[in-house]
Amino acid sequence: MATIYSGVVGTPVTPFKTDGAVDYDTFVKQINFLIENGARVLAHPMHIGESVSLTDAERRELAKVLASVVGRRVPTFVHVSHAGTDQAVALAEAATKAGNTGVVMLPPYHWRAGQRALVEHFIAVADAAGGEFIIANDPAAVQMDIGTDTLEKLIDRIPRLVAVMDANQDMAGFTDSCELVARKGKPIAVFAGSDMLLATMPLGARGCFSACSEVAPKLTQALYQSCATGVFTRAQPLQFKLRRLLKVLLHNPPAAIKYAMELLDRPVGVPRRPVMALTAEEKKMVKSELTQLGIFDDEPVGWETKRKPSKAA
Repeated sequence: MATIYSGVVGTPVTPFKTDGAVDYDTFVKQINFLIENGARVLAHPMHIGESVSLTDAERRELAKVLASVVGRRVPTFVHVSHAGTDQAVALAEAATKAGNTGVVMLPPYHWRAGQRALVEHFIAVADAAGGEFIIANDPAAVQMDIGTDTLEKLIDRIPRLVAVMDANQDMAGFTDSCELVARKGKPIAVFAGSDMLLATMPLGARGCFSACSEVAPKLTQALYQSCATGVFTRAQPLQFKLRRLLKVLLHNPPAAIKYAMELLDRPVGVPRRPVMALTAEEKKMVKSELTQLGIFDDEPVGWETKRKPSKAA
């Protein structure tokens, strides 16, 4: 039987220089940091990677760098969601041509063309990409829920479908996705769309697309391992802690994530407009929360993972 993906999926933010250009050198550091700290799969640029604020040319170049730097150490998936099918196809073809494992994609932005059109959209991109495929379901981001009926059609018609990332905040809908995948009996993983592992892994999720792992990889990995081994009494306090961190990091995303990384001596610049950098008051809140959660004591400081952690100044 084919291997089913599992673990923490690293979803790095996109670093920018002071002039607003993509900082490819720092992106390389992020990739290596995530792999060295336990990421089993990488996916970029997801929404916290500011995919919708990048040009298509930048997305293609980032896909090349991702594949080149990783060198098959872990699977790499390029996020190719777009408003149009042809535009998504072009990004998908470029991503797999660059050497990435495959692509991950949401329903098209803006359009509400119906479920039949949605199925054809996914199939067209999957066929063009030629690599492995991950379906992303995030109703809050695109105002469209794929739903289990459509998901079943896609499972039946996309031969190289390897995972479903479900960010549905409705646990009934998430449960239905897990039940469907289990019933189909194919080597397809279900990943939670956020770091809520204790709520999703007992249902069948095999990990998560993580917004926290670039800031707090040790905490994220500890929670994953506790859930994967079924030690839920240990997982509970870890999940409570990670949930509190997640709420902080998703304040004005990805601005709070980027500021947290700056505090941990892993600077990645500020977001592109329309996302604004944090205000002085917001920065104070983020630093205070990270201090209370012990992030500066417990997590790596700087890009070198062997460096002894120390409290941020």
